[in-house]
Amino acid sequence: MAKKIIQVNKNPVYEIGMIATVFGSDTQFFGDLSFKKSLQINGTFEGEISSGGYLVIGEGAVIKANINAKAVIVNGTVYGNIEAKEKLEIQSKGKVYGNIRTAKLKIADGVIFEGSCEMIKPYEDIAEKATAVRAEAAN
Repeated sequence: MAKKIIQVNKNPVYEIGMIATVFGSDTQFFGDLSFKKSLQINGTFEGEISSGGYLVIGEGAVIKANINAKAVIVNGTVYGNIEAKEKLEIQSKGKVYGNIRTAKLKIADGVIFEGSCEMIKPYEDIAEKATAVRAEAAN
């Protein structure tokens, strides 16, 4: 017998889990944005985005911001630099006009990407190295 999955919350579900907060397609946001869990933006945003969580740029979204997050999934348009400490995924309708830095990169067919790419070590390795350097400097 097949299990039925009942989704009570209407927020999207990705391999990273269910999105905690969604900015709808009619949302316009200007300023600095910081969050801890996960966020999907389907509207427009202009400013800076910083998070230790997951960011999803929905289809049709237009983002004019530098982004620094744990993981980023792009299915809309981003004008600005992206740093994704764990991974960056640009889906088939995604457009990125800016430089990217990430530990893992996945780019689908049909993507528009104008910028440079720098692969970095996974987030945990960077954090451990920074702690070791601080400890050595203290001695």
